[in-house]
Amino acid sequence: MCGIIGYVGDADETLSVLLDGLSNLEYRGYDSAGIAVGGDGLRVEKRAGELDALQTALDGETGDAIDGPVGVAHTRWSTHGPPTDENAHPHTDETGRVAVVHNGIIENYRELRDELEAEGVAFTSETDTEVVPHLVARELRAGRAPEAAVRTATERLAGSYALAVVVAGTDALFAVRHDSPLVLGVGEGESFVASDVPAFLERTRDVIYLDDDEFVRLDATGWTVTDADGDVVDKDVRTVEWEAEQTGKSGYDHYMLKEIHEQPVSLRQCISGRVDELDGRVTVEELDDLGSPETVQFVACGTSYHAALYGAQLLRAAGVSANAYYAHEYATAPAPLSGDDLVVGITQSGETADTLSALREASGRGAETLALTNVVGSTAARESDHVLYIRAGPEIGVAATKTFSSQLVGLNLLTAYLTDGGTERRLVDELRGVASDVQAVLDESTAADVVETFVDADAFFFLGRGFDYPVALEGALKFKEITYEHAEGFAAGELKHGPLALVTADTPVFAVVTGEGEAARKTIGNVKEVEARDAPVVVVTDGVADAGRYADYVLDVPTTDERLAPLLANVQLQLVAYHMAARLGRSIDKPRNLAKSVTVE
Repeated sequence: MCGIIGYVGDADETLSVLLDGLSNLEYRGYDSAGIAVGGDGLRVEKRAGELDALQTALDGETGDAIDGPVGVAHTRWSTHGPPTDENAHPHTDETGRVAVVHNGIIENYRELRDELEAEGVAFTSETDTEVVPHLVARELRAGRAPEAAVRTATERLAGSYALAVVVAGTDALFAVRHDSPLVLGVGEGESFVASDVPAFLERTRDVIYLDDDEFVRLDATGWTVTDADGDVVDKDVRTVEWEAEQTGKSGYDHYMLKEIHEQPVSLRQCISGRVDELDGRVTVEELDDLGSPETVQFVACGTSYHAALYGAQLLRAAGVSANAYYAHEYATAPAPLSGDDLVVGITQSGETADTLSALREASGRGAETLALTNVVGSTAARESDHVLYIRAGPEIGVAATKTFSSQLVGLNLLTAYLTDGGTERRLVDELRGVASDVQAVLDESTAADVVETFVDADAFFFLGRGFDYPVALEGALKFKEITYEHAEGFAAGELKHGPLALVTADTPVFAVVTGEGEAARKTIGNVKEVEARDAPVVVVTDGVADAGRYADYVLDVPTTDERLAPLLANVQLQLVAYHMAARLGRSIDKPRNLAKSVTVE
């Protein structure tokens, strides 16, 4: 969840590169930030709060300029200890010779801390990370060279970690990863290491994705990657396909609004080359070697879990046994596997710790695995047997928008491939038109006007059945994430089994009603139930079941295949959440307590 940026290059640029990198990583969520610049000596500055607080502290520095050929910086999201100056990264040893930034959790830190304190080491923070610089310093005192000291210290760690380390008097940076992402950036006369590509994308698009337990040394001569035994590893350099400009706001007030409006483009990218309108086929070359599984298990968290629920419904409707599981539950209590089973991990970043653990559990038990992800070269993509990229492009806003829509389309492609060879003409036609349908919703939505009526509401309910149910859950999640108001999503039929007790005239109910089948008719019945309790009702509908006649407000979507209609309804609910959050003055792109990539379990 935290952000790491490390740099080796021009001493005059180190500080600005680090600060720019931190700024580019703000979207990941954080509550403190800090830097360490090394060379002959080591200068460290860190502050609780946002980057402005760190910049103010740096502006107030007197004496020598903070420069040097090597440096690391970090944005922290608190786990061990609250956000304070002392708990912010980088952490140092007692002499200030070693500085460390860390993502992940050191699970045996208590044991290590007790050991170090028994030797007389004094700790200054509450974090698990601080054991690392003290371990490195102990190895340096024992006469080990800096690289060997970092390696030996790392061998003592249990848990998940991405570490970047600088040592005073050494113009090199050392980094290692284990169950936490780390990527190397290769520039002209400079090198980078970071938790995510946007940290250095303005300076290079050439990257190397590090695998677990790989160790990298960056210095003036370039970079070297070695394995746990110290043997050099030959790594491929990849070129990131998107430009730095794509991570800007492009004139929108917020990244989230920009990304909502990018959905027509991202959906076309997802479908491109995979839908042949002339032949009426879905073709997914990446899955050509995928067999015909007896059952499919989806594992995911958060927004991706809602996509998993949708994907499981798609497959069941097509006659394939399928279920969705929270990845964090699956990893500790996995579902039974038998026969030719496929486990699909859905993760936007490809680095979600819970989902990676679930996929590893499934793989260890003999299941075939597939990653549905947005990030090329991510850990999930590399470790799974198969990968289906959703091609949504960079998403900076913490609240997922365009990636969710692309996940839904990707799941339709997967279902078509697994069930009928992708030869269903109607689905092919509707997939080709889904981007235009989303554009119509964006052009015609009245969501901004609707939310004005409910600014002072007590709580918000979201209802749906069948394919509309996961979208109702996602609508509630988006709403609570960025408005900070209480919102709950329900299977529409569950309303009368308890939640109806909470419905009042101050409880707006958003009901998703698409198609004209039994699910739509029964959801209309639930709308009548809340209407009888004087609750205001907003119906998101394609109009097929005439649900609008029972609503106080209607948010329209175009008519399409019943499997794709929820995707269009979701766009309306994204706009509902966005406009309410804007109306309330919330921090939309960086909602409190949340992070973009959840890389700890």
